[in-house]
Amino acid sequence: MIFNSFIFIAFFAIMLILHNLSFTWKVKKINLLLASYVFYAAWNPPFILLLWLSTVVDFFVGRALYRQENKRKRKLLLVISLIGNLGMLCFFKYGTFLLDNFVSLVNLFGVDFHPAKPDIILPAGISFYTFTTLCYTIDMYKRKSEPVRSLLDFSLFVTFFPHLVAGPIVRPPQLVPQFETPRKATSQQLTQGLFLLSLGLFMKVLVADTLLSATADFYF
Repeated sequence: MIFNSFIFIAFFAIMLILHNLSFTWKVKKINLLLASYVFYAAWNPPFILLLWLSTVVDFFVGRALYRQENKRKRKLLLVISLIGNLGMLCFFKYGTFLLDNFVSLVNLFGVDFHPAKPDIILPAGISFYTFTTLCYTIDMYKRKSEPVRSLLDFSLFVTFFPHLVAGPIVRPPQLVPQFETPRKATSQQLTQGLFLLSLGLFMKVLVADTLLSATADFYF
């Protein structure tokens, strides 16, 4: 599901209506979280397991890092987060690249090694959500902020669909407080937000993809 598609516009409209109904704040957050999972799973559902793994592991590792006083245990917990996030990122994003370079290196030394090409599909947004959760555990290691108390708020922080696949990478203090207390946009904020969204779609669909695509292809 891409932002400049009719299905996303319908999805966004439904979520906007649901979010402005008279549900409790917790139910609204659950709706947003489920919608974010639907948004992510629309392209390739099995990859949502990676998103869950990164979210759950770093939520509990981050909490343990903040509370743990033993230096060796704290370093071990940080290593677990680093290996989990960077290992996952390296395998899916750089696995083929690393294998090709390894093959070239051993062939340079006269070893006739030609493995089968790996059929690795790159999960959408994996760079953004792995670095988001990794930033969180590093912040907990340095105790720059307090751990997120609610798994619901942390999950929503990681998977919030407006920035899940395109960034930016944010830290919990920038977003989590907005989930902790009920919020409702004013009519002015709603108008401004829809204007910015419409302007972005105009720049993407008409200017970038239509008017300037041939020029960009020619120069790049």
